[in-house]
Amino acid sequence: MNSVLFYGFIFGVLLSQLVATAILLSRLLKGATRRSPLVPQTADPSLLGKVSVVVPTLNEAARITPCLTGLSQQSYELREVIVVDSNSQDGTQEIVKAAGQSDPRLRLITDDPLPKGWVGRPWALHTGYLHISPHSEWFLGVDADTEPQPGLIASLVNTAKTEGYDMVSLAPQFILQYSGEWCLQPALLMTLLFRFDSAGVDAVSPSRVMANGQCFLCRRTVLKQFDGYTSAAGSFCDDVTLARNIAAAGYKVGFFDGSKVIKVRMYEGAKETWDEWGRSLDLKDAAEPAQVWGDVLFLLCVQALPLPLLLLSSYLLYLGNSYPILFILLALNSFLFILRCGMLIAIASSYSGSSFWFWLSPLADVLAVLRIFLSSLKKPTKWRGRSYS
Repeated sequence: MNSVLFYGFIFGVLLSQLVATAILLSRLLKGATRRSPLVPQTADPSLLGKVSVVVPTLNEAARITPCLTGLSQQSYELREVIVVDSNSQDGTQEIVKAAGQSDPRLRLITDDPLPKGWVGRPWALHTGYLHISPHSEWFLGVDADTEPQPGLIASLVNTAKTEGYDMVSLAPQFILQYSGEWCLQPALLMTLLFRFDSAGVDAVSPSRVMANGQCFLCRRTVLKQFDGYTSAAGSFCDDVTLARNIAAAGYKVGFFDGSKVIKVRMYEGAKETWDEWGRSLDLKDAAEPAQVWGDVLFLLCVQALPLPLLLLSSYLLYLGNSYPILFILLALNSFLFILRCGMLIAIASSYSGSSFWFWLSPLADVLAVLRIFLSSLKKPTKWRGRSYS
């Protein structure tokens, strides 16, 4: 009886995996025709003063300098850079003021105390939106931990204008340092790549739109219709929430590969990556519960289970169990594991430098999916130095 129950369970898992694999392949195959990564471009006179940049900050003294330097290297398409600081206590404001002495386009403001119902990041971005010049055609939100490369803004705006996009965000090139994060971060990134279309592929449904607030370009007139960031006020994934709201209203939204035009050093080590990035990767603030938990089940089937099931089926076959279902289980999970390893080649250009631990990241897939599961259970109570009820 126990054997019957066990193989019945295996059959159910196998059936779920087959369905999930078909969905995964349908998404990954679109990547073969995705648009090429953006490359740096030079501005032309028509772009003069068209872009206002807003950088939200809270205790970013240790990493904001490369961001400010990169923004200062942008050409005349950049009208202004507004750094919105939320009462930093580590010298962030002094660094921004010093940078503003050499680049008059850069100025510092502080946001008001956080209103009820708002998360800190969208509040700072909303404050910046309220202060940008009415003569700017584009709003560009940029995170303080990024390193914008020369030609970034011209490339973004030229692409958006030429191809008729109302909002564009970029997948950056990641800067990693320590072995733990080299193993964990790509596994967490893979949870996004498996759930959504590749960067450079336009989502068919607004509910499947992907976005990245580290570099988030939007027409000012479009943002005005949404009252800035108001519709994403309480979201811990405000970038995705706002992008999906904009797409649902009929505007054209794009998510492109920006690995050649912007870099980012997000977190220091595996623990901070687990704590900070893992809190928002479930994207529950931008989706219905059914979609969130459907994605968790999907990731369980195609990312967390393949290696354990590959080992289990191999062991059972080694013991002499020759049930056909075990051969199918072994074949399917071998395929999924090989596919997962092959994805490392596809995303290698998304990382600055290389590490032996990067190639071992499939071993962290169970942990990555566990993190998505845990973060799906509840909203964060702490985020970037702030506590929320």
